[in-house]
Amino acid sequence: METREHSMQFAGGILGQHRHICAFFNSVEEEHRVLRSFIKDGFDGGERAFHIVDPDQVKEHLSWLGETGINVERAMGTGQLRVCPWQEAYLREDRFDQDAMLAYIERALQSGAAGGYPLTRLLAHMEWAVLDKQGVEDLLEYETRLNYVLPKYEDPVICTYDLTKTRCTMAIDIMRTHPVVIMGGLLHENPFFVPPDQFLREIRERQPSRKGAMAS
Repeated sequence: METREHSMQFAGGILGQHRHICAFFNSVEEEHRVLRSFIKDGFDGGERAFHIVDPDQVKEHLSWLGETGINVERAMGTGQLRVCPWQEAYLREDRFDQDAMLAYIERALQSGAAGGYPLTRLLAHMEWAVLDKQGVEDLLEYETRLNYVLPKYEDPVICTYDLTKTRCTMAIDIMRTHPVVIMGGLLHENPFFVPPDQFLREIRERQPSRKGAMAS
């Protein structure tokens, strides 16, 4: 991979030029094992962590962060760590608005730089997309449009997907919207990535109703 100024190594690979990553896991335990160094190395390097998680898993997520050696209370107090439930991000007003979320991601990354952090490592749990909520059918369009936004920043953004809740056909499409993928616990440049202009044309040629496509 071509590297940027802030290259980083985790999940058996080196993250280079592209910073939009999809990560597929079969369990929370696998996610924690694979992403532990991604999280901890960022903290040790004085970077910011911005995590968007299932509201029912916030307590468990904070506990795991503590187990990695992070002083969670202190990090949240200083602003180095922010953990947000889906309702404050993807599901504001109980629906998914892709335009609002794209703006939200930009604000999250910009606020890290404004706070003096060299990078923000953003982790987003994506299981909200299996819920019966207005707008979730726009997931793929949102993911591919992120590829217009993220090249402006050095910050890595990892979108995690639970393979036990994601249909194979949807997982393939999700992978095609990310230039980097973590599969089988390993980080790879994604040879199946489709540029956003091309993928948006493909989406719009499909049937308009995609709601619930992720659900198994």
